Amino acid sequence: MTVRAARLLHLLDELRRRRTPVQGAKLAGLLGVSLRTLYRDIDALRAQGAEVVGDPGVGYRLRPGFLLPPMTFSAEELEALVLGARWVASHADPELAAAAGRALDRVTGVLPEPLRLQVETSGLFAPEWSPAAPEPWLPVLRRAIREGHAVRMRYRDGEGRASERVVWPFAMAFLADMRLLAAWCEARADFRHFRADRVQSLEDTGRRYPEHRHALLRRWERERLRRPAA
Repeated sequence: MTVRAARLLHLLDELRRRRTPVQGAKLAGLLGVSLRTLYRDIDALRAQGAEVVGDPGVGYRLRPGFLLPPMTFSAEELEALVLGARWVASHADPELAAAAGRALDRVTGVLPEPLRLQVETSGLFAPEWSPAAPEPWLPVLRRAIREGHAVRMRYRDGEGRASERVVWPFAMAFLADMRLLAAWCEARADFRHFRADRVQSLEDTGRRYPEHRHALLRRWERERLRRPAA
């Protein structure tokens, strides 16, 4: 990859990470180039189909929807994709594991031969040592999180007490030996965390909960900062 090609990729990354316009002088400083060179690079990106909106003195931003072709990934980025896909394939539910394999196949299919060989012969693995079997309702839960639906579940806590509750799921953590669900509990009117292996049953109510998932996630993160011991 040439120095200029690498710089254009860096510029795309900087624009893609920002939701508000960024001044040309700041971009030039991040890239270590002059403003004149920055303006030429903006024109080059536009010529390649990137919708970079803005003008000198106003700032620039990249409109959503522009995707980098996979062949521009660096060796480290490809290794991260391979390892991540292999981890999901060995630790997630069968539906998500199959999706990870298909996604990696799609990326590999459009790579030039040297990079395709690098992926296919990668020495990075995520073997199944002794993972807990994925819960059968995980696909239902993942879709509920994605669509912002409340779920009804039966749960048994660490002391064996059973309860039935409706929660608003917004996050799921896949650990090596278990999975954890973060949700807003309607009965407790507060955030709660549940071990997936203690959930006896779970069903999607089909009802959208009243808050946006990203708002719940931000509120949960603020609560965690205020109560670090929890």
